[in-house]
Amino acid sequence: MAGPMKMRATLGSGYTDVRVLMTHPMTTEQQSKGQPHFIQNLTVKVNGKTAIEGQISQAVSRNPVFSFRLKGGAKGDKIEVSWLDNKGETNKTETAVA
Repeated sequence: MAGPMKMRATLGSGYTDVRVLMTHPMTTEQQSKGQPHFIQNLTVKVNGKTAIEGQISQAVSRNPVFSFRLKGGAKGDKIEVSWLDNKGETNKTETAVA
C-alpha cells in the first residue's frame, strides 16, 4: 500500500535541513472498520549512524510530511529515512546532502 517517498536534504550554516514526504494511507480504526493502518516507527540515519528514532500514532494525516534539522553535516553526506508500520510493511529512501 505504501508508495515512493520523496526527500531532500540541504546544508545550512552549521545544520542540515531534511524534508521527507511519506506515501502511506495512515487510516484510523473508524476509517478502516477496526483495522487501522499507520506508521509506527521512524528512523533517520546520517552516513549509516542513527540520528533520530521516533514513534508515530494514528493521529498523523495520510501521506505525512516530516522536517528535521540535524546539527552539523557536509555536502555529500548520506541521509536515510525509513519507517515500519503496524502491519509490518516498511519503506525507506536515501539522498545526499546538497
